[in-house]
Amino acid sequence: MTITVYGIPNCDTVKKARAWLDAKGITYAFHDYKKAGADPARIADWIAAAGRDKVVNRAGTTFRKLSPEDQAALAGDSAAGVLAANTSVIKRPIVEHPGGLLVGFKEAEWGAVLG
Repeated sequence: MTITVYGIPNCDTVKKARAWLDAKGITYAFHDYKKAGADPARIADWIAAAGRDKVVNRAGTTFRKLSPEDQAALAGDSAAGVLAANTSVIKRPIVEHPGGLLVGFKEAEWGAVLG
C-alpha cells in the first residue's frame, strides 16, 4: 500500500500519526509543507473529497491571524490558493491512501482504514 502523509514535522498531531504508522510497520512518504510547499490543485481535490470544513483548520492561531479577506476566501472558490499560501491552516495530517483520504488523526479511524 502506498500512502503519503502531508503535514508539518513539528506538529504534535503529525508526530503522533507518524509514530502510529511506524509502530504498525506501515511504510509511507512524508510531504513537509514547510520544505516542499503545497499544491493548490491537490488541495482542491482534498476539499472536493473531504469537504472544506474538514480540510480547513479554523482552531489554530494561523487561521485567526489571516486577514478578513483571506478568511472569507476560504469559503469560496479560492480556498485552495489561500491554503497553499498558508499551509498551517490545513488540517493535519492529511493522508492519501489507495482507498481515499484521511484528514486529522483519529486512531480508531486510521486502524479501520490502514490496519
